[in-house]
Amino acid sequence: MNTATMQMAAASGLMSLALFGAAVVVLALLAGGFWMNSRIKYREPPRPRPDEQPHLPPEGAVHEVRQSMESQEVPHMEKGGRPLTPYELNNMKSRPSDSGQGQGRPRWSKGSSGSFGGGGLGAH
Repeated sequence: MNTATMQMAAASGLMSLALFGAAVVVLALLAGGFWMNSRIKYREPPRPRPDEQPHLPPEGAVHEVRQSMESQEVPHMEKGGRPLTPYELNNMKSRPSDSGQGQGRPRWSKGSSGSFGGGGLGAH
């Protein structure tokens, strides 16, 4: 064996030892993570039993209520007056709309995808 072969063999042996050590460290970290997780799960309260699960109210399920809402008018600026700042505006509340009763939900037109790039054929 010549010296070049000896030097290559020595370097690869040291590299193999370093890779083996790194693998042992990674396995130790994984084992520690599983051990820590089991300790945390052991301290958690147990899962509720079927009889402890929530039940529907006696009057049945709650249903969705659909109604159109109207917001308050934004105060108009007087001619020659200064504009209102957001801090001077009050909380804009909404109220049920009189014209919204009996109106159905707005729908897209037939053949429309409903959104830009939605993949449909679009209106033709």
